[in-house]
Amino acid sequence: MANPQLSQVAYDKLQAEFDDLTTRGRIEVANKIELAREEGDLKENAGYHAAKDEQGHMEGRIRQLEHLLENAEIVEAAPVYTIVYEGDSEDMAERYLIGNMEEEVEGADVISSTSPLGAALEGASGGDTVTYEAPNGSLTVTVLKVETL
Repeated sequence: MANPQLSQVAYDKLQAEFDDLTTRGRIEVANKIELAREEGDLKENAGYHAAKDEQGHMEGRIRQLEHLLENAEIVEAAPVYTIVYEGDSEDMAERYLIGNMEEEVEGADVISSTSPLGAALEGASGGDTVTYEAPNGSLTVTVLKVETL
């Protein structure tokens, strides 16, 4: 499996989330568990079970972040493609960033470079028309513009 590719902005955001979860987050959940334990019988203690559940989800996210941060390859900002599907007007244009799902660009959906649309768009320029195979058949899109943010 290839190393995840992240922009510096996404990497920094994930590092901040990791730091927050491994400090404040863990302390907060531990306090919730301790308070719930003081309520008595743990078998029927909904607060305790909810806190333990929250702890499990948080630890899973910490492990995911740890893996991403340890293995990430920092790359230039990913391109954002503005496209319109064949037969649609330009006011129906959609924006897609091709990159890791942890990336965020306001007003753009993130798609993988291995998705059918992502693979078809990679390397395309403004004005290009590309066709790709979707589950319901071939689709054609026109690239209106490509931005690097």
